[in-house]
Amino acid sequence: MLLQNVAPARGAGRPRCAAFDLDGTLADTSADLLGAANAALAAAGRGAPLDPGRDQGLAGRGGRAMLTEGLARAGLDPRRAGAEAEALLPRFLALYEARIAERTRLFPGVAEALERLAAAGWALAVCTNKPQRLAELLLAELGLARRFAAVLGADALPVRKPDPEHLRQTVLRAGGALHSAALVGDTVTDRETARAAGVPCVLVDFGLSADDPRALGPEAIVRDFAALPATLERLVPAAGQGARNSS
Repeated sequence: MLLQNVAPARGAGRPRCAAFDLDGTLADTSADLLGAANAALAAAGRGAPLDPGRDQGLAGRGGRAMLTEGLARAGLDPRRAGAEAEALLPRFLALYEARIAERTRLFPGVAEALERLAAAGWALAVCTNKPQRLAELLLAELGLARRFAAVLGADALPVRKPDPEHLRQTVLRAGGALHSAALVGDTVTDRETARAAGVPCVLVDFGLSADDPRALGPEAIVRDFAALPATLERLVPAAGQGARNSS
């Protein structure tokens, strides 16, 4: 059961919190996202211009970006592409929901890393710019819904990443506090969110983002999830184990 609407009282005793981005961090969702975008474009008579093999970075930018780029590739005047993409967005979302986990897969080691973190007492949460309903549905399809104490999507609050309030509310609703939290993601949006919130940022280097994680200056970069628990322990040590380090 997701505990998304209960913010605990202030005070000591809160667990450390690891907040995760979803698309491109926990799961490779690119094939289903691009497939739904191509289906929406094809239904509008624009063909299927997006390539699942080459456009993974585009998938990480969201539905509007995929549709706008697809329309531009189909020859639509760029001045009209944004408006038409907005009109196609509801169809894209419906098509994506219908196929949300057909080809989506967790990145290797995700389940094991989450289990290790939970066993060490971490509160786990998802802070995503995916719509709330779709985030919850995808986590359920992937068998992770019960693993997270809070899930906040793009429409859960009046703001979303990179606004730090999105992350702050995610951490609070998971039972944690920002002073003992970290954000794990894959994009410049995640990096900016963590910086604005004053928490360490861990970026994965195998996600959907076209960004070079090294250029974004996160506190840590991990190449696989096996390294994540130790990395988080170093960045957000348990009470009495020393100050937060960075690298």
